[in-house]
Amino acid sequence: MLLFRLGVFLAGVSSIFGAEWIVPGAVWTDTDGNKIDAHGGGVFKQGNAFYWIGYAATNQNPMLYTSTDLLNWKNLGAQSTITGLWRPKIATPNNQFWIFGQQDRYVRSLVSPTLVGRYVTSAKVHLPPNDYTYSDTGMYYDEDSSTWYLLTSADHNTVQINKINADGTVGQRVLAFSQGPYEAPGIFKDNGTYYLILSGKTGYRSNPNKVFSASSLSGPWSGGTDIAPPRENTYNSQNTFELTIRGSQKTTHIYMGDAWDSRGGANSNYVWLPIQVDSRTKRATLEYHAMWKVDVETGIVSYPTPRRHYKAQDASVREVPGLTYPGDRSTKRSMQKVSSDLEAVFYNVTGTGAPQWFSIQYTVNDPEAGEAHIFVNNDPTPTNISAMNCRAGYAEHVPVRLLLKPGDVNTIRVGATGSPDFEIFLDGLELYDD
Repeated sequence: MLLFRLGVFLAGVSSIFGAEWIVPGAVWTDTDGNKIDAHGGGVFKQGNAFYWIGYAATNQNPMLYTSTDLLNWKNLGAQSTITGLWRPKIATPNNQFWIFGQQDRYVRSLVSPTLVGRYVTSAKVHLPPNDYTYSDTGMYYDEDSSTWYLLTSADHNTVQINKINADGTVGQRVLAFSQGPYEAPGIFKDNGTYYLILSGKTGYRSNPNKVFSASSLSGPWSGGTDIAPPRENTYNSQNTFELTIRGSQKTTHIYMGDAWDSRGGANSNYVWLPIQVDSRTKRATLEYHAMWKVDVETGIVSYPTPRRHYKAQDASVREVPGLTYPGDRSTKRSMQKVSSDLEAVFYNVTGTGAPQWFSIQYTVNDPEAGEAHIFVNNDPTPTNISAMNCRAGYAEHVPVRLLLKPGDVNTIRVGATGSPDFEIFLDGLELYDD
């Protein structure tokens, strides 16, 4: 399920949810309730089903998931026992199914007569024309020419596009793009224009990804504009794939990014966002929403509707129990300050007895200096918001899904853990309709 999951089970916090929304940066779980493990991946569509393949950080195998709505993902398991196949992508240059990925800076390809399972090694080669080593496998299918293309970033700071031949071999190079130290290439096409999205080379640290445009895959390419506000570092993610939904009412392009942890490991999450295209200026930018979804039939993007806002000025500020002078202090500040010794308490929060979506709305003075946490009713242990969503501390809206008691009888406490000078500036809680 594409959802926000609050990790460790706590009383008052639901551990298994239905999937209603895509929540960028949150922990996403599959239909069995396990964390989705498909990093550096891509999505392939067959019939009315989508297949998401990626690198499993837990076992280094190419892992495959399937969904019909881009929300609920079923784990189909590892597609090969081969380890270290980085950034795998699926292509179908003939009547067989191929997985292309990076292994030891070679192109490694696997082939199967079926989409799910039975993959065996086909080849392990350097890139034509000069046997370059490379990194960061990307994949693009050009519907107009019915051709598959392999996208790579070579050692010499050249992004390449190579045609995939009908027999599955890596063919001629159609582009050598050498406008900077870029990696993680992805392409989509809109109204006859190709858009190339690239990340800077900063390891697992996010950076402002760039976008270029051209009327042909061979170029010339222009642009190099930021796909998101530079300060956001592509919303703490790195590009891996662009998915196009051609709906009955609208075509929607989706940016798929990885929100890496410091080692590219199992704690990494995902950031998927709609792409807004200006055909006149040939610019593409990410449309950020803390929660969203796309109707795969119509292509229409939608967002949750706020039902009720619990203002920070209506919360009480309380000394953290166990410290000096515990007790409530009523204030009427429009934005409450929370620290290691002060917490904000929201009383009489309405619950339904079923899981509900909330957004915790706050900013911090230094995201690296501490973490926000919440208590629901009588929970003895805080739920760490920062550990559950990489946008926490960096975004003003952090979605969580909570299980509250029925009626206006619930209490939610917002606190902070970190350095003595770490502070949270709380605007309030937003309750959404599912």
